[in-house]
Amino acid sequence: MHPVSEGGEILGGARVTSHEIARRLLRERFAPTTLRPSSALASRIGTECYLKLEYELPTGSFKVRGAFYALSRQQERESVREVVAASTGNHGAAVAWAACELGIAARVFVPVGANATKTARIKSFGADLTEIGVDIEGARRAAEAHASAPGSFLLDDATNADVPVGAGTIGLELLAQCPACATIIVPVGDSALIRGVAAALDGARPDVRVVGVQASRAPAYYESWRSGRVVTTETADTIADGLATTTPTAQNVALIRQLVDDMVLVSEEEMLGAMRWLLAEERVTVEPAAASSVAALLQPGRRWTGPVVALLTGGNVAPELLGRLQP
Repeated sequence: MHPVSEGGEILGGARVTSHEIARRLLRERFAPTTLRPSSALASRIGTECYLKLEYELPTGSFKVRGAFYALSRQQERESVREVVAASTGNHGAAVAWAACELGIAARVFVPVGANATKTARIKSFGADLTEIGVDIEGARRAAEAHASAPGSFLLDDATNADVPVGAGTIGLELLAQCPACATIIVPVGDSALIRGVAAALDGARPDVRVVGVQASRAPAYYESWRSGRVVTTETADTIADGLATTTPTAQNVALIRQLVDDMVLVSEEEMLGAMRWLLAEERVTVEPAAASSVAALLQPGRRWTGPVVALLTGGNVAPELLGRLQP
């Protein structure tokens, strides 16, 4: 990785990084997630391996880190009457939870037919939910239009600068839990997670290798990382809704080109296989996007430098997928 400057603040006469500020704030709301050793996975890949269980968080995914931190920071800057978000599910639930915690109204736009488990979570936190558009881009356009009203704040996890800082607290946590960590495997959707984690690690342990994973049927950031320019795709037809992005931004592409050491594609079958493997070997049920990190590790012919940490980013499995996990 290459050095990337990181913002911060002076607290108590010492400079504290933005990721550490976020980590302190989030500790007030929830404990660090578990880092679990996996002997079964270690035996498969031939090196020490751990699973970072982000599905333990209040909304069942890592997204709550970025959403709560970003909304908290925005509320410090100016009054927020309503927070608005577009999401395939997990970001929407995270925004709804953060808004509920901070006493702010929330409205979330999701594509028609979005994951029912995730939309139920959004509603459970009191947010208004609107299904619109055939994909995340359609939902995003509707959210942008709604957020034009005075007092509304559009919390877009692909472009908001605070979201990856909150997500990056995962990097600081895992270094405290596994100081010798050599490689981290990160699912890549809108790229906020990998940008945040990689930046946090770059500031603390730049020798840690950061590997991103995308679905082969939604490879926009993979192709953009490889080519060094924005590559869009017409569709993101994948069971991993958390990875279903089609339109990278130029700034995000530039950052992952700086920060990310490698990118891997996994197939639909490999993600389903990893979900089954995790259920059988670890008694863990995760969604396809989360399983993509383990799918990458299980690909034959790859060599990994350990200790390796695989991020299990969410456990909100769509009801129609649960039946497909049986052998």
